[in-house]
Amino acid sequence: MAVNAKRIAVYVLAVFALYVIITDTDKAVDYVRIAFEGVSDAANAVGDFMTWIANGGG
Repeated sequence: MAVNAKRIAVYVLAVFALYVIITDTDKAVDYVRIAFEGVSDAANAVGDFMTWIANGGG
């Protein structure tokens, strides 16, 4: 049951994303920019953490 709910949630999210992209491209660009900034920030934080670990953790 949980797998089906997860699959439905992914489909709903995909349909919503397509709807936003088709109906309001300016907002879609902003959402994509926000998503990429979030991913970039997360990768940067992981890199900083790994550097801290490699340097002995303190």
